Amino acid sequence: MDAIPATTDETYSDRLLAFTIPARHARGRLVRLDETLDVILAAHDYPPPITHLLAEALVLAVLMGGLVKDDGSQVTMQAQTEAGAVNLLVCDYKGGELRGHVDFDPAKLAELGANPSLFALFGKGYLAITFDLAGGQGRYQGIVPLEGDTLAEACERYFYQSEQVPTLLRCAVRSDDDGVRAAGLLVQHLPEGEEGRERLHAKLDHPEWEHVAILAGSLRHDELLDDELSLEAIAWRLFHEETEVRVQPGAAIARGCRCSVEHYRSVLERFPEDQRVEMRDPDGIVRVDCAFCSKQFEITV
Repeated sequence: MDAIPATTDETYSDRLLAFTIPARHARGRLVRLDETLDVILAAHDYPPPITHLLAEALVLAVLMGGLVKDDGSQVTMQAQTEAGAVNLLVCDYKGGELRGHVDFDPAKLAELGANPSLFALFGKGYLAITFDLAGGQGRYQGIVPLEGDTLAEACERYFYQSEQVPTLLRCAVRSDDDGVRAAGLLVQHLPEGEEGRERLHAKLDHPEWEHVAILAGSLRHDELLDDELSLEAIAWRLFHEETEVRVQPGAAIARGCRCSVEHYRSVLERFPEDQRVEMRDPDGIVRVDCAFCSKQFEITV
């Protein structure tokens, strides 16, 4: 493979990196969240287990959202539970705009200790991943059980079961005195081409995929989180023996809560007047709390 040159334009954080390995019919995405993660987490005073969970979910939302080419498309990941400490986790990604929040039961969470497992957090839960495609291309959703040790494992299961695409996901989260940092890698095998072909037979034992998965699976958490190691350099380390790896910087990532007075007013105007009357306080104002950014909006309708 031609070496990826070290330039000032290399990608380090808060920007998606896309890459393809043509000879292996594989594509991938890499991302590292820094300031964007700080801004999203600052909206809530989450305890460490919830902070770690949301950080991983945000990375996964970016990696999956980066697979969609149209800027107006949105990918939403939602995890819900039955009798778990976490009631709802939701993240969405749209054209570089990222947001997410977690609703949880503090009392139940406190009973789980410092490092609860995914099952302890969610109990019997499920993960729903929704792709809303721009330009009238439609909306589709897949739902899988929340099984395994991580959210990444559940997302791998989604791609295999719902889209018949062998997928490897790796996420890393670090919390220290400098704050919380998170990063991730997604790699997929597309032997029938990226678009326009129905993949009826996903083969996890395909020689091309076995080769790519072994190389991608060698990535260490400390490499993903190394602020001095560019995402291009990670791709080079993993796949330097391949004849060609094509890299393409993707969208810049930023907190993208789309709440506003105008947005909530347009939503409220869809309700019948008698229902809006019930929503108003004694001053005639509807007060709306945004779960994503913890802001309250005062709406007159």
